[in-house]
Amino acid sequence: MQVAVDGPASAGKSTVAKIIAKKLSFVYIDTGAMYRACTVIARNHDLDYGDEAGILKAIDEDGIELRSENGEQKVYVAGKDVSKEIRTPEISANVSQVSALPKIREKMVSLQRQMAGKTNVIMDGRDIGTTVLPNAEVKIFLVASARSRAERRLLDLKERGIESNQTVDEIEKDIAARDYKDSHRKISPLKKADDAIEIDTTNMSIDQVVEAILAQIEKSQKIF
Repeated sequence: MQVAVDGPASAGKSTVAKIIAKKLSFVYIDTGAMYRACTVIARNHDLDYGDEAGILKAIDEDGIELRSENGEQKVYVAGKDVSKEIRTPEISANVSQVSALPKIREKMVSLQRQMAGKTNVIMDGRDIGTTVLPNAEVKIFLVASARSRAERRLLDLKERGIESNQTVDEIEKDIAARDYKDSHRKISPLKKADDAIEIDTTNMSIDQVVEAILAQIEKSQKIF
């Protein structure tokens, strides 16, 4: 079974997808983390974030690997754990440019589909229901106000132990800018699939969002 969870930055996709994966023993795949890893690779190689050919070559050299460790997904680049590094403000500010590069998306989508394979999977990102897993049995599109997402992003950074000098207002501005970039890129823009269920998480707790998605999964396949 395939469950696709899409939506803009900090709408709660990864948080709820991880919980659902654990509850149902599904494989969880964070596609956003993969694009962030590509961005880390570009920075580590001192490449321009628009240098498609250079970044592709560097990805082949370094490699990107997702590992499950103690119930948590870890991201490795060139054998190094970059799970915390990919969440830094610098990477967040530049991942939209890297993820918009056609060849980068083509490479990552291919990897994502391979990972999905024939197992039960829940995958989150921005184009899962429209491009990566268009035949997913359950498609969810999470939304939330830019302000609430900015507050969540700041809290998430603190919980991860990542220092940031940005204010909530500055983060909100960055999120709005990323929303625009993600929804206006030519290749696989952020877009709700026609058959996706939209859930506004602005005033919902994590548990409420999880229950809402589980209800859709149960309705679809009666797996419980």
